[in-house]
Amino acid sequence: MVVAVEHIRRMRGGAQSHLMRCDDGGYYIVKFQNNPQHVRILANEMLGTKIAGCLGLRVPQMEVVEVRRELIELTAELVMQLGIGRTPCRAGRQFGSRYPGDPAQLAVHDFLPDEQLQQVENLAEFAGMLVFDKWTCNTNGRQAIFFLEPGRSRYQAMLIDQGFCFNAGEWNFPDAPLRGLYNRHGVYRHVTGMDSFEPWLSRVEERLSRSQLGELAGGIPPEWYNDEYGQLDELTRRLDQRRHGVRELILSARDSGRQPFPNWE
Repeated sequence: MVVAVEHIRRMRGGAQSHLMRCDDGGYYIVKFQNNPQHVRILANEMLGTKIAGCLGLRVPQMEVVEVRRELIELTAELVMQLGIGRTPCRAGRQFGSRYPGDPAQLAVHDFLPDEQLQQVENLAEFAGMLVFDKWTCNTNGRQAIFFLEPGRSRYQAMLIDQGFCFNAGEWNFPDAPLRGLYNRHGVYRHVTGMDSFEPWLSRVEERLSRSQLGELAGGIPPEWYNDEYGQLDELTRRLDQRRHGVRELILSARDSGRQPFPNWE
């Protein structure tokens, strides 16, 4: 666990996250327990990020971030805007997604022109992330950021925001053909068939057992899911049951009217 020591700025998005500097010298996008979406968003972020990392996908480093009451009281920006009212961010343990560098020195983009997008070094991982999003029923569009690491000439993609996996606070799986797709389908141009979703598809089907999913979930702070241990266990049970249905979910996306995989043979 790290401790927040400085507020940098408010971030965009429905969870009303904040960029904060922590005592390990890193910068983190912090989601608070009393965010407007649901407290389970934090649990989803932790479990989803751990699972995606186990599949070999590039996701941010994550930490439990302690935000103390004293910092909140001294920082006017640390509030949640709820309708026409404002309430202070809740003190305690929050979810932190590490920023990929010093925000004063590293330019991070959520959009690249088409030519640069096609040159992203790890572009193939968007197919892998679709495997992940279909398995976990991410009901939000796939989010990504892009940045140039020092010494590299091509952008890297980092796949962020797992908060709406498991249908956000509902913890169910209302599958739909277009859910989980990145909104710019050019990232899937290399997809020519089911083999293009390897090795991630095989890893979903074979690598993570029910007990391993339980171990990943076991590190989630209980206040992030209101101490509802039985519901968390049920979530991992259903996730385990879904692993062999991911191929059909991908085929459903392929056969939708949007044609996200234009080069599927």
